[in-house]
Amino acid sequence: MGLMQCLLLEQEKTLPSSVFHERLSREIDTLRAHGHDLPQTPQAYVADWIGEGWLSRRFPAGASEEEFELTAEATSALRFLNGLLKPRTAATESRLATVILQLTRLADETDANPETRRATLIAERERIDAELLALEREGVKTLPEERALERVREIIALAEELASDFRNVRDEFDKLNRGLRQSLMESDGSRGEVLEALFAGVDLIAQSEHGKTFNAFWRLLTDGEQAATLMESLESVTSRAFARGLELKERRFLQNLTGTLMAEGGSVHEVVQQFARSLKTFVQSREFQEQRRLHSLLREAQQAALQARDSIRPNSQLDYSLSLTSSRLRSVSQWELHDPSLNVADTAMPEAEPSELGLDVVEELVRQSEIDFRTLRQHLREALSEQSQITVGQLLNRFPAEQGFGSVVGYVALGAKHGEVTSETELVSWLGSDEKQRKAKVPAIYFVRESMLELFNE
Repeated sequence: MGLMQCLLLEQEKTLPSSVFHERLSREIDTLRAHGHDLPQTPQAYVADWIGEGWLSRRFPAGASEEEFELTAEATSALRFLNGLLKPRTAATESRLATVILQLTRLADETDANPETRRATLIAERERIDAELLALEREGVKTLPEERALERVREIIALAEELASDFRNVRDEFDKLNRGLRQSLMESDGSRGEVLEALFAGVDLIAQSEHGKTFNAFWRLLTDGEQAATLMESLESVTSRAFARGLELKERRFLQNLTGTLMAEGGSVHEVVQQFARSLKTFVQSREFQEQRRLHSLLREAQQAALQARDSIRPNSQLDYSLSLTSSRLRSVSQWELHDPSLNVADTAMPEAEPSELGLDVVEELVRQSEIDFRTLRQHLREALSEQSQITVGQLLNRFPAEQGFGSVVGYVALGAKHGEVTSETELVSWLGSDEKQRKAKVPAIYFVRESMLELFNE
């Protein structure tokens, strides 16, 4: 468990197969050098972890090799063990305050009585007026440093649990995807409910209970106003004097919280979209009909075997011959090798007439033929200095596309390298050099201020 925590919990959450085996091999060699008995090979340990349900492997679309990551159960177990090693105080003021606040909000937001609601709002107004009066008389009163550290650590714990919940959400979507495919296989009728819904264009995964919950969370996370509020609050908290009492790991977690949530949520959103597309493709290509036919044949074979088990012994010889499939082999001598010399291009280069171009003309030609990334980065720096996140469409609305479509391509290229790319699309518009308005759909990319430090340093 310690090796898995070191490789897949404290560092990257997901690792390609080759990288994971290489790092695991180094860790095992280090432990053996310190006298620990580890008789198996890294590959054998990985196979055991997969069999025990601690490790999962996936083959993402477009990947060149499979990837390993901790299962949701293993992640919960490791966090539980870490909690035993660093136990919290049994009952803290901040945890009790959180419970009281949430219960009060729930009671208010579910109360249908207008008189009760009016009385609650009046009491809240009176409390705010009393605090304003106390502020004028006595000045600002802040939390003691001990209570502030206690509260911020409680927030960090909640945020860590929130980030780890994304894996559980993705696992639930995976189970839902498999369940829908199984429903298609086991449907006896020609058009079952699942099939009818898919042909009607209904996104069953997005319309599920987990899908609706996650979509609501994703809308809140990508809301510009909410993201700006979160970023401002994080910057204010980390700049306070009491924040110096936090560990380096805790401060880094708070500073990267927005980027972490965007990355985890974006990966789940991409998985959901992939499941939905693959399910629709599975139905529209009629592949499910062949799968259902095979499923029906296997079920008939199982039923026939159950009926025959009482009359035929398993080791008795049957008067039946089965023809094995075979492939047609061709001699290597029948192949025709490709001769590259038959398609050699003419490499002759005629001499061109000397041209008279000044530096200003050359600069304009280069500007027209190449994307001006320097200007695009300056626009990004200016925009992110005023707001916590921005999209390509918002950048084009704020800064004119001086190079037309080239500016759009430049922003998308910068987003692929430095931004958070999602599976959604965004409709952007710009004014061309011919003074005509043009529109295009580009990937929805979010530039986040905290992840743009590398861009600012270029």
